[in-house]
Amino acid sequence: MLKLYEHPVSSYAQKVKIALREKGLPFEVEVPEGLGSGRKDGPFVAANPRAEVPVLIDGAARLFDSTIILEYIEERWPDPPLLPRDPAARAFARITEDVCDTQYEAVNWGYGEVLWFRRADGALAERLKAEAARQTGLLQAWLEARLGEAPWFGGERFGWADAAAAPMVNRSVHYGLGPRPDSPLARWHVRLRERPSVAATFAEFDASVERRGDAAELYAKGLRQREYRDHRLEWLVKSGGIDVVLAGLRNRNIRFPWPEAS
Repeated sequence: MLKLYEHPVSSYAQKVKIALREKGLPFEVEVPEGLGSGRKDGPFVAANPRAEVPVLIDGAARLFDSTIILEYIEERWPDPPLLPRDPAARAFARITEDVCDTQYEAVNWGYGEVLWFRRADGALAERLKAEAARQTGLLQAWLEARLGEAPWFGGERFGWADAAAAPMVNRSVHYGLGPRPDSPLARWHVRLRERPSVAATFAEFDASVERRGDAAELYAKGLRQREYRDHRLEWLVKSGGIDVVLAGLRNRNIRFPWPEAS
């Protein structure tokens, strides 16, 4: 059986789980022991030296990076297809995914740094949350223009772009930053939540958030390290949160992707 190293809150892992469920593929999940602790041993790190989820194990295949995993799933189990056949439509779906994976995920992540992990307080926290809300609105407007009045981003069929956008928009809804009521994107989100593959994945997200406890305390004590990488780091810097990065370096509760600096 397929094995997926994941965390239910990870938008990237959610995207992969939605794809697996759309294909009707059975899989088992495991949250890696010590995820975020900086551990450099064990089967999870052996499969992905970046120590990031998701990681898909299929026999001898060890795959990481959610986009590469989606491509593998689509090529290995082509039916039902998530990507359309037309090259332009395929590119449309991949562009939608790329913006969701980089720009949108970074905004959600930055908002969570303040809300869940209390990386900032006072005026800085309010400024970062306001900037995240503003950028979320811009990203949702961009998605809405791509969706138009169609039921799904690919037209009449649920597909690749829907699986990619689903965790991002749903996280915004969780934060109270959802699409305008009764807008095309809000109606898409309602349809989305009724789809079995998505409903199961979102239920796992909700349950994990409910039982997460005081996650900020783990980072304050240096027991966990948040990964500040590429687009996430860029978001904090451009949005006025450079002091958050500097504090994380001083307190040794942030990390950067593999390979680490000496």
